[in-house]
Amino acid sequence: MTLEFYEIMCVAMFAGFIVILFSGFPVAWVLGGVAIATALSAAYLFDQQLSDGFYSISFQQLSVIVQRMWTIMTNWVLVALPMFVFMGLMLDRSGIAGSLMENFVKVFGRVPGGYALTVTLIGILLAASTGIIGASVVLLALLGMPVMLKNHYGPSFSSGVVCATGALGIIIPPSIMLVLMADRTPGVDVGGLFMGALIPGVMLGILYVAYEVVLARISPNTAPVPDDARAMNLSDVIGVLIAVLPPAALIIAVLGSIFAGLATPTEAAGIGAFGATLLALLNRRLTRHVMREVCEQSTKTTAFIFAIFLGATAFSFVFQSLGGEEFIEHTLKSLPFNDNGILIAILFLIFILGFFLDWIEITLIVLPFVSLVVPDLAVGPAEVGARMIWFVVLVAICLQTSFLTPPVGFALFYLKGVAPEGVTVRHIYKGVIPFILLQLLGLTLVYLFPLLATWLPAIAYG
Repeated sequence: MTLEFYEIMCVAMFAGFIVILFSGFPVAWVLGGVAIATALSAAYLFDQQLSDGFYSISFQQLSVIVQRMWTIMTNWVLVALPMFVFMGLMLDRSGIAGSLMENFVKVFGRVPGGYALTVTLIGILLAASTGIIGASVVLLALLGMPVMLKNHYGPSFSSGVVCATGALGIIIPPSIMLVLMADRTPGVDVGGLFMGALIPGVMLGILYVAYEVVLARISPNTAPVPDDARAMNLSDVIGVLIAVLPPAALIIAVLGSIFAGLATPTEAAGIGAFGATLLALLNRRLTRHVMREVCEQSTKTTAFIFAIFLGATAFSFVFQSLGGEEFIEHTLKSLPFNDNGILIAILFLIFILGFFLDWIEITLIVLPFVSLVVPDLAVGPAEVGARMIWFVVLVAICLQTSFLTPPVGFALFYLKGVAPEGVTVRHIYKGVIPFILLQLLGLTLVYLFPLLATWLPAIAYG
């Protein structure tokens, strides 16, 4: 098949972005710079007035980017981002995780693989109340890794548990990734996507627990029962219930208010930020230094995300002006597959891109274009709105694997930065392989049984 000029420019634009990204330049600058360079190159190669031709770009057209950026900055849905970031960082410093670890160990200490179960259950609670992967992985590593290694757990197994469990925060709502995905996908709202991702996210946590229990049974040396572990008593159970109550109350306040229709995601984010601050205060962890540190880190994280947003806006506009939407849609529909094959090809592409790109770039650049063909595919739910939620949840599970797959698996780097002495990169890479396979199993289950992603939204929206 002979490519048209504009198609060659689209391919060169995307390939150039990936290549330059490995140079170490900030992502936002790479996106914006590639967009401007491509626009100027296309104009020069056309050798005509910039306003001539369907797939050419004028400087007047480029000025529209400013208006698009302003539209992003005035989007009330995105106001939830900094507040969810603040909530996660504040909870990280509230001392709740330490209390959970101390009490859960008392209950699961005599269970084979009990320390791994403890880390996983705490990770699920953190995922449903923070959504900040870096904070979750580091916190779980500091709390769980020394204890597991001290009790003769395998370093690979321990590393895999921490990395995979910490990455659950990207799929279990409230998640900043889900907020961005809802904003970039037509016909999908944040509340509906939160509901759609809840069951698949918890299901992944259950798959992790099942794997840990089975492995501890068939390979006791990997996750042995400590010799000094004592039997559980009633006071231990009461201690766990008391420790779980604060984060559970915060989760119910945030997600419950959204699911019940009492608050928008933006308003619920405000409730979460206030609740996390209150918990830190009640635990006597809220100091001027902590507040300043959390505010500064929240500002930096939000600025980083929005800077990429602005660069992605310029990139998307130039890509669209060159006919990128039509090119991708035509390419996908020209694949020698049926509709199921096309959707599987999209998910496979996103999975492979996750080896090299961060979830933010994939969400902002790739997702808006590939999602255009989904409404026309005869797959999944018959109703288009439900199909789009199902599709985005599938993409979210794919993107979760990007935190565990080298060379750009950020959870791996977070863990290596704080891992105890003796835990090598090889241990970490080996440890995450079973959990990547479990994620792919979860992806397959959601693909085969769309109700896992559409049941809750259907109940809420009728």
